Amino acid sequence: MLAPKARWSIGHADEMLIETFVRELQIDPLVARLLVLRDIRTIPEAEQFMHGGVQYYHDPYLLDGMLPAVERIRKALQNNEFIRIYGDYDADGVSSTSLMHHLLTGLGARFDTYIPHRIREGYGLNRSAIDLAKEQGVDLLITVDTGISAVQEIAYCEELGIDVIVTDHHEPPEHLPQALSVINPKKPGCPYPFKHLAGVGVALKLAHALLDRLPEELLEFAALGTVADLMPLNGENRLIVKQGLQRMQDSAYAGFRSLIGVSGIERKEVTAGHIGFSLAPRINASGRLEAADIAVKLLTTSNETEAEQIAFELDMLNKERQLIVEEMVKEAFVLAEEQQAKGLDKVIVVAKEGWNVGVVGIVASKIVDKFYRPTLVLSIDPQTGIAKGSARSIAGFDLHKALTVCEEWLDHYGGHQAAAGMSLSRGHLEAFTQKLNELAAATLTEQDYIPLLKADAVCSLPDVPIASIEGLEKLAPFGMGNPAPRFMFTDLSLDDIRTMGKEKQHLKLALSQAKDEVSCSVEAVGFGKGSLAGLITQAAKVDVLGELSINEWNGVRKPQIVMQDLKITHMQLFDWRGAGQLSAKLNMLQNNLATSNTKNQVPGIVLFDETDVKAFAATAFQIGDEIPYWVVQDSGLLRPGNQTASQLDFAHMKDIILYTIPRSLVSLQGVLQQALGMMRCYPVFAELGPDSGSTLPSREMFKMMYGTLQKEGSLNVQDPRLMASFSKRSGLSPAMIQFILSVFEELSFIERQGAFVKLHASPAKKDLTASRIYQHRMNRQEVESVVMYSSAKELEQWIAQHIKQENHILEEII
Repeated sequence: MLAPKARWSIGHADEMLIETFVRELQIDPLVARLLVLRDIRTIPEAEQFMHGGVQYYHDPYLLDGMLPAVERIRKALQNNEFIRIYGDYDADGVSSTSLMHHLLTGLGARFDTYIPHRIREGYGLNRSAIDLAKEQGVDLLITVDTGISAVQEIAYCEELGIDVIVTDHHEPPEHLPQALSVINPKKPGCPYPFKHLAGVGVALKLAHALLDRLPEELLEFAALGTVADLMPLNGENRLIVKQGLQRMQDSAYAGFRSLIGVSGIERKEVTAGHIGFSLAPRINASGRLEAADIAVKLLTTSNETEAEQIAFELDMLNKERQLIVEEMVKEAFVLAEEQQAKGLDKVIVVAKEGWNVGVVGIVASKIVDKFYRPTLVLSIDPQTGIAKGSARSIAGFDLHKALTVCEEWLDHYGGHQAAAGMSLSRGHLEAFTQKLNELAAATLTEQDYIPLLKADAVCSLPDVPIASIEGLEKLAPFGMGNPAPRFMFTDLSLDDIRTMGKEKQHLKLALSQAKDEVSCSVEAVGFGKGSLAGLITQAAKVDVLGELSINEWNGVRKPQIVMQDLKITHMQLFDWRGAGQLSAKLNMLQNNLATSNTKNQVPGIVLFDETDVKAFAATAFQIGDEIPYWVVQDSGLLRPGNQTASQLDFAHMKDIILYTIPRSLVSLQGVLQQALGMMRCYPVFAELGPDSGSTLPSREMFKMMYGTLQKEGSLNVQDPRLMASFSKRSGLSPAMIQFILSVFEELSFIERQGAFVKLHASPAKKDLTASRIYQHRMNRQEVESVVMYSSAKELEQWIAQHIKQENHILEEII
């Protein structure tokens, strides 16, 4: 078995509606199914989703506050008033500011732009920036991607005689700022039909209204900010991003051309994924580590050389940012584990002096990836004691609502369900953390703490030829709200298992499946899943959940699965019999378990007899107390062999190493019956005891040995010449002689005195079968036929027939 990292959910679609779409739209049944699963119910909706154009944009004047904003800006243009665009330092804010720069330039406005410094000023409007605006003669301040919560700051602007137009998309507070105009589709009472515009989307609508047309030349900026801010790619956002990407492929802007080039992307192939994982991080790097103005300069310059230089600088900043994040993540993981150890395990809140406040959001995302808990990461200013941070959530926990409940401890906060920012005094951190954990405990169930992966359909490999995969592009662009289609494939055969990458951190599987006499094969890659390679056997049947793509190499196009998760629902056997380097194998297994999603799991070792313990401890593969081991007792029950084992329940062990050879099949069956949670079995069946070998001496041989001892009185068993002579005379091998003497000793027929053995004066009469060593040898041939002379497949089948697994283990897997 191999447990998945997440719960799998398979979408269910209306089959009649699928047939209607196939018939009326002449599309592939797979594409039709995906449309239905995206809650598209009518032919017009489907046509808009696949082919929507400019006619589907909403009237910008449906946004409450748009008319007075347009009138005020036109007045400022007419009177040559000084306008300042006040933005935010993230990619949405930068793209919003850049869009407005191009808009006002085209309108001939007298204006400039201002983005606060993340560390020195923090998020949003601030009094110092407002004072500066007054000093510099600003008449009209237009906020983009910020301002909805700046009640006091905007009131201050009004006191100073500066008019303010707020354009924002964040969750509105209970009391809105008293600005000249507030434009936000989420504002209470706003009739705008699409509520999920990014900050740059709202800025685009303002441009739409001012120009009395859709400014298609500005769609690239709107696409960049929409994807970067993780807005859902449906409704109007889908139109913005789809058309923006098309324009980006032949961009008229030097900044976009240079940014795409330095990111190593072919312009004709740029996708929403490229924005999210390549372009946006480089734009964000400026605001995280220095000032966001440099990114605005990139997106507004018309000088090709200058654009290339700035793009290079942003690329270097992004690499520096990656190193900072890597170090902070290591520290944050330790703090997160310490907090969970204290029982505060529902919401993770980690804070430390000296952390770069510009990357705390990225670190929070990585903690969510590892622990799957709502997470807040804060940097504490040692001078002021103020902790500033970012939060990332999981499904089911609304961060903005939670922060609103906790606002008594917060100086500032803002955001939405999935992400938020806040600042508070370090003295309030303990109470704040406690309250968040209480809120999560009251809101979330245990199921909510297990990630959920949704698949659109269950398919077999022959169901998805290259033509069907190509058809999926009709549903692009993919992102939040319109995820790339995912499919579940079951019962796949493994043809090859490999790892990729410098550190072997990625997994590559060659998979195959036959259906209706048609056999298909496909490569599947799992990024960051390289550690699972050691937990999968070649004989395993694999279930995979992932995205389909086409891999093109040297002109050859092949289907490929990008795995999000995988599982194996049957017990796996890793045949370690006769293999050398057991210590290396065990170390590798420990490493694989530590780096995979197995939650501090360790393997367990089984010794089948008390006589194995001493020999086991003396082997080169010393284990101490690090790895638990158990010893089979005469009763068949297991006793812990070390301190680690005494703290664990054998029934819950998932990886079990059968280290020594069982003395009987009954003993082996007894262990398997107790291994209720075993997912993976590693048989070694090493010979450690004195009764190695399978030949059982006859009773005449025992009589001969007994008679010799009676005649000689004693025997020096450590004299090689004497023992060789006796072996030759008796016809008994040295190993057979030692075995017979071990049986006699166990039955108290003889005693050892140094190198000599001699008969007891009057031994009690006992049958040979009273000796456990003799019984083991009697059972030996039957044991060997199963554990030593069987193939790996035969042994796996035998073990599978005799295990009794707990239902909850199967439920966890399936």
